[in-house]
Amino acid sequence: MKIVIVCGPTAVGKTTVGTELARHFAGEIVNADSQQVWKGLDIGTAKPDPEIRAEIPHHLLDIADPAESFDASRFISLADEAIKEIVGRGKNVFVVGGTGMYIRMLVHGLCGAPPGDEKLRLKLSKEIEDAGIEKLHERLARIDPVTAKVVHKNDRTRIVRALEIFESCGVPASEFYRQHRFDERRYNSLKIGLDIPRDDLYGRIDRRVDQMLGEGWTFEVESLVKKYGIESQAFSAIGYREIASHLAGEMSMDDAVELIKRNSRRFAKRQLTWFRADREIVWFGLSQMEQITREVKEFLSNN
Repeated sequence: MKIVIVCGPTAVGKTTVGTELARHFAGEIVNADSQQVWKGLDIGTAKPDPEIRAEIPHHLLDIADPAESFDASRFISLADEAIKEIVGRGKNVFVVGGTGMYIRMLVHGLCGAPPGDEKLRLKLSKEIEDAGIEKLHERLARIDPVTAKVVHKNDRTRIVRALEIFESCGVPASEFYRQHRFDERRYNSLKIGLDIPRDDLYGRIDRRVDQMLGEGWTFEVESLVKKYGIESQAFSAIGYREIASHLAGEMSMDDAVELIKRNSRRFAKRQLTWFRADREIVWFGLSQMEQITREVKEFLSNN
């Protein structure tokens, strides 16, 4: 089966390009953003507008409750189901998002790391409550500096998973990913990467944060904190924990906003590092929509 993937850093314009392609080529969109799977995390994860979702079917949005856990294996299982359904309707598939690991494993399969260990995960979660997430990130940096370098210090899910892998078998998570050559091809894919000059990207990030706050992001976070608390996996999404800290009186709103913008810029840099290492990606700028359309048309028309 053929799928077209639209990827790139946060705020680069993936939703706009993916929507235009799905509209032009009679397609449906499969979300590949690990934060947009959460119900209720709408403004801060930049989910597509309801009007767009009404026009073009979107899959794997709002599929997980913030009180539960969600990982790559579940994403792949649900994405496979959605892709099969879309193709069965005679539509084209556009996978849109910036979670590089989800995209890599969707195309090439899961690596051979040990399965999740609920008992160990609960132990690590308790350590976070007692000592804080930064302490666990420091431990990860000691045992697996390669993984620690690409995982943000507040990314609870990936920190816990990497430590879980190491404590289960004594082998760093990065070693499993290195050994997995990703030779398997589960789908015939065209990967479209979006990139723009760094200053322009950072400007887009800053403006989007301001826009989200203007749309009521603070009230969204306040509601989620009351319902779920801040220790849920969903609160690893950039911005939610920072705003929650402001609401708890731990920092000013100005400091929270600056921290969100800084963390978002750093996240975009890590995303670009990840995607730049993928030689299958064909890179375009936002002004090259005509060239992108030609590339997709050629891919979809070839047998």
